[in-house]
Amino acid sequence: MTDNQVTNNAEQNRFEIHTADGRLAGFAEYVERDGVREFTHTVVDDEFEGQGIGSGLARAALDQTRADGLKVVATCPFIKGWIDKHPDHQDLLA
Repeated sequence: MTDNQVTNNAEQNRFEIHTADGRLAGFAEYVERDGVREFTHTVVDDEFEGQGIGSGLARAALDQTRADGLKVVATCPFIKGWIDKHPDHQDLLA
């Protein structure tokens, strides 16, 4: 799936990933304070498991966090595991 769109829903403190037809496929919740974005929980709808949705969501959320000039605390096991596998994002860790 390459036409997915990730947006930051700041009102709900989460990044959301939508499919090309507009369906919410998953989200990554966060808490933001003192120059740090702490990712606390990630959900991918069962329908989209194994399709790269989670990875696309993690990459986009972390790239946006970098662009926002924030560091990351990954209490969410999924985000932590993703960062562990992608050395190019480990510099974000607080």
